[in-house]
Amino acid sequence: MQLYSFFNSSTSYRVRIALALKDLHYTYHGVNIRVGEQCFADYAALNPSKGVPLLVDDDGTALSQSMAIMQYLDDQYPQAGLIPEEPQLKARVLEVANAIACDMHPVNNLRVLGYLKSELGITDAQKDAWYAHWAREGFNALETLLGRHGGAPYCFGQAPTLADVCLVPQVANVLRMGLDMAAYPRVMAVYEHCQGQSAFQQAAPSAQPDFQG
Repeated sequence: MQLYSFFNSSTSYRVRIALALKDLHYTYHGVNIRVGEQCFADYAALNPSKGVPLLVDDDGTALSQSMAIMQYLDDQYPQAGLIPEEPQLKARVLEVANAIACDMHPVNNLRVLGYLKSELGITDAQKDAWYAHWAREGFNALETLLGRHGGAPYCFGQAPTLADVCLVPQVANVLRMGLDMAAYPRVMAVYEHCQGQSAFQQAAPSAQPDFQG
């Protein structure tokens, strides 16, 4: 199994957590999205989306979207399942995971922020305000959802799910950007618990071969 990843990519981080939770071993290939390596011809031939992550399984199956990758991993390698079978719990897990993957991440990822600045000419201050606005909108929703339906120590009880796999990288991203998370105690309790677990530690940006301090 091969994983094309960038250490600070939150979508790559999700997949690394999933692989670690399932104890699946892989060869790591760093793709530096800060300098545009994802657009180089050899990589774009592998991944037409020109992004990370990209997972190539031993049978040649190649997938380029983190949510599809994690569904595939759950189907192919059912140990440490990320998506529960019970219908209501499954829906709650997917509700939180997709609030992050569909609402929060797309408007605040590197290429969107880069386009806002380079093509639309916004200032750094305006870019930071954009980022903070959408992060707060998302975390306000997550804090409420966890308060209504969640359970400690993970998002939904005693075992990590796809919700935790998505939440941890998103929190790590906003902390790196300096956002004050004091208003989100439930979110932060999950994040802090996960930081003490070996699978999450193995997947952390600082533990990757391409880490840049």
